[in-house]
Amino acid sequence: MRLLHNPLPSPSPPLLTSFSPIKASILPKKSSFISHHKPLQQLLSTGVSFVLSLGLLVSAPVSIALESPSLQSSNSSLEVICRENEADEVYVKDTEVSKVVSNESIVEEAWQIVNDSFLNTSDRRSWSPESWLQKKDDILSSSIQTRSKAHDIIKRMLASLGDPYTRFLSPEQFSKMAIYDMTGIGVNLRDVPDGNGGSKLKVLGLLLDGPAHNAGVRQGDELISVNGVDVLGKSSFEASSLLLGPNGTSVNIMVKHGNCGPVQSIDVERQSIAKTPVFYRLEQIENGSTSVGYVRLKEFNALARKDLVTAIKRLEGMGASSFVLDLRDNLGGLVQAGIEIAKLFLNEGDTVIYTVGRDPQYTRNIVAEAPPLITAPVIVLVNKSTASASEIVATALHDNCRAVLVGDKTYGKGLIQSVFELPDGSGVVVTIGKYVTPNHMDINGNGVEPDFRNFPAWNEVNNHLSKCHKQQDG
Repeated sequence: MRLLHNPLPSPSPPLLTSFSPIKASILPKKSSFISHHKPLQQLLSTGVSFVLSLGLLVSAPVSIALESPSLQSSNSSLEVICRENEADEVYVKDTEVSKVVSNESIVEEAWQIVNDSFLNTSDRRSWSPESWLQKKDDILSSSIQTRSKAHDIIKRMLASLGDPYTRFLSPEQFSKMAIYDMTGIGVNLRDVPDGNGGSKLKVLGLLLDGPAHNAGVRQGDELISVNGVDVLGKSSFEASSLLLGPNGTSVNIMVKHGNCGPVQSIDVERQSIAKTPVFYRLEQIENGSTSVGYVRLKEFNALARKDLVTAIKRLEGMGASSFVLDLRDNLGGLVQAGIEIAKLFLNEGDTVIYTVGRDPQYTRNIVAEAPPLITAPVIVLVNKSTASASEIVATALHDNCRAVLVGDKTYGKGLIQSVFELPDGSGVVVTIGKYVTPNHMDINGNGVEPDFRNFPAWNEVNNHLSKCHKQQDG
C-alpha cells in the first residue's frame, strides 16, 4: 500500500447532516487514508529502546525493544573501535558471538533493565535498589534448566514490583509490535551530545536481520543524512519522519561507522506493516452554513501524525472552519506521537506535558516549538477508554485553551513505559516515567473530567475557550 508519494483517496460523503449528542454514534466511514506499514524494531541496544504510552492493560499491542549487543551478528567479526579522548587510540575488539543464549543471561538482563530504568509509582514500597539486588542473588543462586522456567521467573520477578504495566512479553507477543517502528527500516535513533554543545543522531538499536541491519547499518553508527538532507541539528523524531516512505521503496542514508568512521552511503529498502489510524470526513451543520472537520484517531502509531496532518489540510481545503478530534476508545500508543500531535494545535512556547522519571533525561518540560497547524476551535471527544497518549493530547489542548473536552471522564493513565527486547526474542515492558498536565494535574488514577457531557453548540465552545483565555491572561 502507498501513502507518502501517492495522493490519498477522497473522503466519503458525510453520514450525518448535523452532529448528534455524544451518546449518539459519531463513527468514521470505512475509508479515508491508505494504510502504510512498518517493521518491528527488535532493537539491539543497552539503552531505552522506545518510549510508549501503553493503554489500559496488557492486551493492547505495544512494543519496541532492546537486546544485548552480543546478538548483533551471528557471525564472527573483528570490529575496529575508536577510543575517544585517548589520542585516537585504536584497538580491535573481537565480536564473535555464540548462538547459544543461556536461560540465566535472559533472566539477568531482565533484572538489569528494571534495575536501570524502573520508576516505582505505587504507594507500596515494593521496590528499592537493595531489595532488587537481593532478588537477583536469590534468583540466580541456582541454574535455570528450561526457557519456560526462565520466562516464569521473569514474570514473577516483574509481578513483585506491584506495577500492573510492567510485564513480560512472550516472543509471539513481542513480534506483534512492528507498528511502533518510527522509521520503516528497523532502526531506533537517539539524540546524543556531540561534545561541542550540540547533538548528533546515533543508532541506538536496530532490527536483527531487518532492512537497515541487512544493508550494513550497525549499532552505534551516526546518521549523517537522509536522501541528501543533512540531519545535523534535527531531532530523532524529525529524522525518523524523513526515513518514512512507501513500502518497498528505497531510502539513501549516510552513516558514520563508530567513532572513527568511515562514512558510508547505504540504500535501504523500506518494509512496513503499520496501518493508518486516522479517519476523517466533512460534516455540514446549521443547515449547511457551517462545515466541521471530523477526525477520528484510533491509536498513536508511527503514521498518526503524518496522516492527521494530511486529514486536517484536506478538511481545511474543503472548507472546515472548526474541528472535532475523536479520541474515544483510543488507549494510547507512542508517547512521542502523542506529543507531536498535540504540538500541531498549540502556540509556540505552550507546554505539552511535564515528564518526570528516575533518569534526568526524562524530567523535562516539553513545549511546542512552532506555530500551530490550525487555529480553529476544536472539540475533543473522550470517554472512559481514552488513555495514555490520548490523555496527553486531550489535556494539552484543554489546558492551553485550544479545545473543550466532550463526553465522559477519561481513564487516568499518566505513566510512560518503554519496551525492551531480551536475547531470545521475548521482551519486558517497564514503567520508566510519569507525566503531569500543563496545569500540573497528575491524572494517573484520576482521569480528566470533560467540560461538557453532551455535544455543545459551537457558540458555547467559543464562549468557553474565550473565558479560558481570559483566566490565563488575567
